Amino acid sequence: MPKIAEIERTPNPNAMRLVISEPISQGITRSYENAEQAEKDPFATLLFAIPSVISVYYVDSYVTVTQDGSSDWNELLRKLAPPIREAEPIGMLESDDDEVHASKEAMESDDPRLVQINKMLDEQVRPYLLADGGGLKVLGLDDNNVIKVHYQGACGTCPTATRGTLYDIESMVRRIDPEIVVQSV
Repeated sequence: MPKIAEIERTPNPNAMRLVISEPISQGITRSYENAEQAEKDPFATLLFAIPSVISVYYVDSYVTVTQDGSSDWNELLRKLAPPIREAEPIGMLESDDDEVHASKEAMESDDPRLVQINKMLDEQVRPYLLADGGGLKVLGLDDNNVIKVHYQGACGTCPTATRGTLYDIESMVRRIDPEIVVQSV
């Protein structure tokens, strides 16, 4: 049974990142924005059963829970602790999605700019977002040079992500192609 090693605040005041002593997933990132998305994931389902929980994001030894802002974190953490401590390592799930970091369209694209952008995000952006309890999914690049991205975990409802981080990502992407605009959806 994993122990909670650390509880870390994120830039999002409604999200906490919990570092656990044993990995719960073996390199598989799981991101759920509601209980319905998590219905085939027993661990996430237990966390969504706790009132106020609106998002669950986890990978390896990191679990990020986002709440709706109606709960005191001390009380909510006391409710989150038992299911996290009792969690067993989770292998592959029927609901696992290959599209955690990029949509199928983005992964199958033959546009070299999209390949470069995903590589750049993997190397320069996603590790920092993970450290803040979240992630980023590329949805695609349309004919108008608009790349659509979707923030996950703590980043999904964080004002910093949708402003500052988005601007930083757009600056990096424009080194690949100055005509590309980044849009968060």
